[in-house]
Amino acid sequence: MNTRGDYAASEPLAAATVAVVTPPPVVAPAHDGAVSWGAIFAGAAAAAALSLVLLILGVGLGLSSVSPWSYEGVSAETFGWSSIAWLTLTAIAASGLGGYLAGRLRNKWSNLHGDETYFRDTAHGFLSWSVATLLTAGLLTTAIGGVLGAGAKVAGATAGAAATTAGGLAAVAGPAATGDNGDLQYWVDGLFRANPGAPAAPMGAPPADPAAAPPAPQAGVMPPPPPRPMPGGERGPGPGRGGDVRAEVNRIVVNSLKSNTMDPADTQYLAQLVANQTGMSQVEAQARVTDMQARLRASLEKAKADAKQAADDARKATAYAALWLFITLLVGAFSASLFATWGGRRRDL
Repeated sequence: MNTRGDYAASEPLAAATVAVVTPPPVVAPAHDGAVSWGAIFAGAAAAAALSLVLLILGVGLGLSSVSPWSYEGVSAETFGWSSIAWLTLTAIAASGLGGYLAGRLRNKWSNLHGDETYFRDTAHGFLSWSVATLLTAGLLTTAIGGVLGAGAKVAGATAGAAATTAGGLAAVAGPAATGDNGDLQYWVDGLFRANPGAPAAPMGAPPADPAAAPPAPQAGVMPPPPPRPMPGGERGPGPGRGGDVRAEVNRIVVNSLKSNTMDPADTQYLAQLVANQTGMSQVEAQARVTDMQARLRASLEKAKADAKQAADDARKATAYAALWLFITLLVGAFSASLFATWGGRRRDL
């Protein structure tokens, strides 16, 4: 009878086999590119969309905070600083979102040390900001041109107005000569105003009959002097003569503005015209013509100074807008690069 030990001794020894499973080595993909363009364009699209949304919101808030009425709404200085702060906030938020998405959605790189990963993430954020900026500029060309080009257009227009004024209104010489220029016509009308010191005609006096004989001279009363002859042999303006006289005076005044002073012969001629039209003496008429020249030139100098001031204000506003826009773009580029590194680190966790 076999025992258990004999049975066990009679069986062949079984070799214990242990299967060891070795995982395959990690091999980098054949096309492990350094730039993930899909992630870059995705971040750029998100940044451009958020920029558009925030820009529209900022325009709405800005228009609701200003008012054309006095003592209502924010001041111009407050509005300017608020606009700068909003643009900076828009740049940080939109660029930061685009950079974070570009870093988070990029392909995972293998066998890279920390410095190279940091550089690539930063480059992804910067490229995302660049594409978003170009995309935004392409979609908002009209708006950007309106914001930046308005100051330049105003500066050019006011500079041209200043040059026209400095040239003595030479461009409006034709309309002024025909009496169509209201500003110059005002000064000509001032020359031919009635003399305030002349005695007024009695109320209710019957009109004089031109066919009646002149009244007999009274003792001790000098008869009125006859009307002075007009230059050229005419007495007074006559029918249809008043418009021609004023047009001639307009041409003389416009021509005098081309130089520093009016020609003495023109001044004397104008004084004669004024004296015949208003009944003033030659001395009074001469003083009125001289005073008109002085006040007209002072008005032109003031208009010239105002035009130069407006042009200078527009130039400063355009320069400040361009400088702050440059700073805002730099802030956006930095935010996109920084947020891309954060997104890349979250991707590699």
